[in-house]
Amino acid sequence: MKKTILLSLALLLLFTSCSILQTAMNVSRLQFKVNNVNDFQVMGISIKDKQKLSDFNPLDMIKLAASISKDELPITFRLFLEAKNPNDGKGGFPATDITLKSLPVKLFIDDKLTVTGNISESVVVPGVGENKLIPIDFSMNLMKFFKDKGLESIINLALNLGGQKANTSAIKVLSKPVIGTPIGDIEYPDEITIVDQKFN
Repeated sequence: MKKTILLSLALLLLFTSCSILQTAMNVSRLQFKVNNVNDFQVMGISIKDKQKLSDFNPLDMIKLAASISKDELPITFRLFLEAKNPNDGKGGFPATDITLKSLPVKLFIDDKLTVTGNISESVVVPGVGENKLIPIDFSMNLMKFFKDKGLESIINLALNLGGQKANTSAIKVLSKPVIGTPIGDIEYPDEITIVDQKFN
């Protein structure tokens, strides 16, 4: 009887250990990259249809100049990160959905640390070979971090991020994702770097 119990406990421990190892391996395979910036506003003014400073109307120009003279330029935008879950059952790992419980991020613009953010709710990244877009909202005073730039330069920076010809090459994100699993939440041991050119 004792031998049976010990054998059962040993098998349970082995199964649990394998399950933990498999879960950890699956979690470690989740990858991210910067996808796009959406709904970028400067002082409440949408800039998605603007390419240069002269695209602002005269009244907006006066407001922008007055705001920058006070070292203030409030901006808001939504950053979309793209998550890739390779656990689709084709690479030797079982198909596994992964739940992101938290995605605390540090936002860098032109390699300068600005503000932090996080997802507003848990996100499931399905193990079916399709990627998941993850929105994170940001708001900041752009002048706080780039006050050495003049009006045109700082507006051009905003336009490069969220204007008509926007790109995300100036954006970098550092994060330590937290994954929900049957054995509890697992936090990445180290920060990962997320950029727009490739999955990390």
